[in-house]
Amino acid sequence: MADSVNSIDKSNLRQVILDTPGQFEVGLSLAKDIKIEGKFKNVTVSGMGGSAWPTNLLRTYCNSLFKTHPNYKPFEIYINRYYSLPPESHGSNTLNFISSYSGNTEEAISSLEEARSAGLKFVGFSSGGKVEELCKQYGVPHVKLPIPNPNFQPRMGTGYFFASMFQLLVNQGLIPDTTSELLALAGKLYDHMEHHENQGKELASKLRGKTPVIYSSPKYKPVAMIWKIKINENAKTPAFWNFFPEANHNEMVGFTNPQGKFFAVMLKDLDDDPRNLKRYEATSRLLAEKGVESEIIEMRGTDVFSKMFSSLNLADWTSYYLALEYGQDPTPIDMVESLKKILAS
Repeated sequence: MADSVNSIDKSNLRQVILDTPGQFEVGLSLAKDIKIEGKFKNVTVSGMGGSAWPTNLLRTYCNSLFKTHPNYKPFEIYINRYYSLPPESHGSNTLNFISSYSGNTEEAISSLEEARSAGLKFVGFSSGGKVEELCKQYGVPHVKLPIPNPNFQPRMGTGYFFASMFQLLVNQGLIPDTTSELLALAGKLYDHMEHHENQGKELASKLRGKTPVIYSSPKYKPVAMIWKIKINENAKTPAFWNFFPEANHNEMVGFTNPQGKFFAVMLKDLDDDPRNLKRYEATSRLLAEKGVESEIIEMRGTDVFSKMFSSLNLADWTSYYLALEYGQDPTPIDMVESLKKILAS
């Protein structure tokens, strides 16, 4: 089995997944000495794909900190996934993060140039590329992200982004310094790694030949979205996501006449509203009546960080083994690279 797996997983994504908890300590260290002059009331992050979604997770985590640290005033983290900056990005009270793992994402570069032209305060995040070059040219702070191996993909660097952005927010005094707690929680992710790998392998076998649909509570919508993206990019197969209760008011009805085989993965947060918790089993039962399989997975942990990143570790393993089920090397994203060539021609 090991030989057959290695023949498919040519870039050894399995080892990358095993190493992901260590990214948080590295990420914190990357930004520990960076502080931007000024007082900011909100943050805008401009980026695409795996360079953007860590911000969704960071926003969820920060919201949990505001509840336990009432001395800190909540602020908004806006996420920009386009060429131009949104209105919220402008003004002296906004700090802009320009995020591109490669440093060459055209949407992020466009936003960087706009921020520069408008005289906005911003920080660059990249492993190099044009973003680093422009930050040096303009005398702007830059967080240089690592490249653990030559085939490393941005979607696997969530911990680097999350932790370095978190550290910057701490440095600016926008959130409490809970770095010690964060590192302790990140370390505990190793404890469940083997269990998640086995659980992911088992779930992948159930998903084979079916289109996964991921559901969550409103609070963990970013987690459901990233599950979907991991399956798209690692397993090279379609997947979709939604959340309860919204899905019960529209999407669920579509399974009355499904045009294909689907499998619902429901990420259940036991701290959710009791009224919403009832919807998981009820929806599973109704889907079964329509011939749609489902599995309810309880999110592991008692805190927001653990629930998010334990679930995403399971997403990594599930999408990894689903890729192997389909005989797909999980690392390359050939269609994305092909599109870039077309757009550049």
